[in-house]
Amino acid sequence: MTGTEDRPRDRAQAEAGGAAAAEIAAQAESGPRHPDRPIARLAITLLCLGWSGYQLYIAFQPINATVARAWHLAFAVLLVYLAYPAFNEAKPPFWVKAWRRLRPAPARSNRRYIPIPDAVLGVIGCVAALYIWWDYEGIVMRQGLPSTLDVWAGVVMIVVLLEAARRALGLALPILALIFLGYSFVGPYMPDILRHRGIPLEYVINDQYLSTTGILGVPLGVSTDFVFLFVLFGALLDRAGAGRYFVDVAFAGLGWMRGGPAKAAVVASGLTGLVSGSSIANTVTTGTFTIPLMKRVGLPAHKAAAIEVAASTNGQLMPPIMGAAAFIMAEIIGIPYLDVVRAALFPALISYMALFYVVHLEARKLDLKPLKRHELPALLPTLLRGLHYLLPVVVLLVYLVVLRRFAIASALLAIEALAVLMLVQRPIIAYLAYGRHRASGALEPGDSLAGALRVSVMLSLRDIWEGLIAGARNMIAVGAATATAGIIVGVVTSTGLVGRFVTLIERASMGSVSLMLVLTAITSLILGMGLPTTANYIVMATLTAPVIVALGSDAGLVFPLIAAHLFVFYFGILADDTPPVGLAAYAAAAIGRTDPIRTGIQGFTYDLRTAILPFVFIFNAELLMIGGVGEGGAIVWIDDPLRLIWIFLVSLIAMFAFAAAIQGFFAARCGIIERLILLALCVLLFRPAVVAEPLALAREVVQALALAAVAVLYGVQRLRSGGWRRPRGVTSRR
Repeated sequence: MTGTEDRPRDRAQAEAGGAAAAEIAAQAESGPRHPDRPIARLAITLLCLGWSGYQLYIAFQPINATVARAWHLAFAVLLVYLAYPAFNEAKPPFWVKAWRRLRPAPARSNRRYIPIPDAVLGVIGCVAALYIWWDYEGIVMRQGLPSTLDVWAGVVMIVVLLEAARRALGLALPILALIFLGYSFVGPYMPDILRHRGIPLEYVINDQYLSTTGILGVPLGVSTDFVFLFVLFGALLDRAGAGRYFVDVAFAGLGWMRGGPAKAAVVASGLTGLVSGSSIANTVTTGTFTIPLMKRVGLPAHKAAAIEVAASTNGQLMPPIMGAAAFIMAEIIGIPYLDVVRAALFPALISYMALFYVVHLEARKLDLKPLKRHELPALLPTLLRGLHYLLPVVVLLVYLVVLRRFAIASALLAIEALAVLMLVQRPIIAYLAYGRHRASGALEPGDSLAGALRVSVMLSLRDIWEGLIAGARNMIAVGAATATAGIIVGVVTSTGLVGRFVTLIERASMGSVSLMLVLTAITSLILGMGLPTTANYIVMATLTAPVIVALGSDAGLVFPLIAAHLFVFYFGILADDTPPVGLAAYAAAAIGRTDPIRTGIQGFTYDLRTAILPFVFIFNAELLMIGGVGEGGAIVWIDDPLRLIWIFLVSLIAMFAFAAAIQGFFAARCGIIERLILLALCVLLFRPAVVAEPLALAREVVQALALAAVAVLYGVQRLRSGGWRRPRGVTSRR
C-alpha cells in the first residue's frame, strides 16, 4: 500500500478475504449451514445451548461416564446433520447435477434450509446414541451377548456416524474407519503378517458400540470430560473481546519494529493458541488483522499469509490445551495431565521464539519498514485496557498448575470467573462513560444511568448467549472426529494390530530407527492432510507411538512413551499447512488474496524448524525436561533449575542456527559453506554426544564450544556486512 487513497480499497479486499476465510473455518469446524427459517435456526440454537448447558451440568454434577458419552455423541451427531449440508454447494455430486437438470425450478441453497432427510438422519443418529442411555442396565447385564436390537442399533449408529464424519471432516476419516472395520471381518484372508481369526458382526458391534473400547472409548470420553469445557472457555473469552485485545497488544508492543506486523502476528497467534485449540480459527481470528498489515509494510502476499499459517498452526503446540491433544495424551499414556504440559512446554516455546526469529530474518532480507508510531495504539493504555481478560486465564492456570486441581474443576472455575467478568464488563464501561459524558455536558435529553446500565446488561447476556452457542458449534466436528476415531482404536484393540504393525514397520525400515521415524513422520503428514489434528493424533498414537518405543528398545535406545506421542502429534499439526490440503493455508490465502498452494509451501518452509524438534526430543529427552526412564517406564524428571535453563538456552540457540541456515541469512547473507557450518553447529548443540562420546568430553563442553562458534560466525558476518547496515545485494522485495 503506497497511499491513503488505496486504503479503503485494500480494507474492502481484506474484509472480503476475511469473509472467505471465515467460510473455510465454518466449513471445517462450526458448520456452514445457517437456515433462513426461524424454526430451523431456533432448533440449532436451542440444541447448542442445551449441549453447552448439559456439559456444564455434568462438570458440576458428574454422572455415569458411559451415559455422559452417549448424550455427548447424540448432541454431536444431531447437530452435524443440522449444521453441515450433505454436499458442497459449489461442487455438487453428479447425482445432484442430474436431478437439477430434470428439475428446471431454481434450486435452493442447501446452506439456507434443512432438508427433511438431513433432519431424519440426525434424529435417527441421536436415538441410536441415546439407546445406550435408555437401556443401559440391560446392556450391562448382557455384556458380550448383544441382542438382535443391540446389533441393529449398532449398525445404524456406525453408518450414521460415518456419514456425519464425512460431512463434517471430509472423506479421509470415514474411509479410514471403514478400512479398519473391514479388517475386523477379513482377517482370515489377509497376508500372514496381518492375519487374524476374524470377528463376527455381533462381537464387532459389542466392541464398537456397546462397550467403551470403540465409539464410546477414550477419545470421545476426553471430548466429553475435558475438551468441550476448554473449547467453551475459548469461545466465551473470544466473545468477551480477548482475541482482539491480544492482537492490539501485540501490535502496540511490536509494530514499531522492522517487520513489526509479522512479529505481532506470531505473538498474537501464540497468545490466542493458549486458549484456542484450532489452527484454522486462530488463522481467521488474528489473520484478518495481521495479514493486510504485513502486506502493507512490504511482505509479499504469500509470505504474509504463510507467516500467519505457521504461527497459527503452532498455536496447537501451546499448553495448556494443545488442540485437545494434551487431555487425550494423558488418558492414553496414563500419566497426569500436568506431566504432558510440562513435557510440551520447552518445545512449544522454542518453536514460537524460533518463528519470531525467522520473521526477523525475513524482515532483514527484505529490508521491511516498521509501521509509523501514529498508526499504532499506545502500548500502556492498550495493555491496561484489557488486563481483566487475563483474570480467567490466571484462574485456570492457578488451579491447574499451582493448586493441581483436576482439569474439569479448573476449567469450570475459569468459565465461572469469565462469566462474571462478562456480566460486569459492559456495565462498568457504561457507568464510566456516563460519568465522563455528564462531566463534559455531552448527555443527550433522555439519557439516564439506569437506561445505559440496562442496555449494557442485555448486551452482556447476549455475549454469553452467543459464546455458549459458538462453543457448541465449534465442538460439532470434534465430537464427530473423536467418535469416529474411536472405531479405529476399537479395531486395533480387538484385533491386536499393534503387534503386527511393529513387525510391519520393522521390516519396512529394515531395523533402522531413524528410517522408522522418517516413515512415521511421513505417515502422520499424509494422514493429517485429510484428518483433523485430534483424529490424526489418535490414529497415529494408537498405531505408531508404541512401535517407536518398541523398535527403539530393540535397538538399545530408551524412548519415553510421551516423547513418541509428542513426535506423532507434532507431525499431525504440520499437516495443517502442508499442500495440497492444508486448510489453514487456504484460510490465510483467502485473506491475503494469494495462491493457497504457494502459501502452504512457504508456510511449511517456515515450519521446518518445528519439523526437526520431534527428531531432537525423541533422541534427547532433556528437551522435554526428562532425565531418564525408571522402573516400569516411570518418567524421571529434571528438577535442577540451572540445568533446565542451560537446556532451554542451548536448544534455543541451536534452533536459531537452524533457522538461519534454512533462511540463508544470519547477520548477513550466508554462503553454502556458512549454511553447512550452521547446520553442523545445530547438530552439536542438539546432539553433543555425537562428538562428546568418541572424544570422551563432557556434553556441556561440546555445547559451550559450539555456542562460541555460533557467536564467532555471527561476529564475522556482522563485520563483513558493515555492522547493522543493509547488506549489498539485498532487495526490498522478492
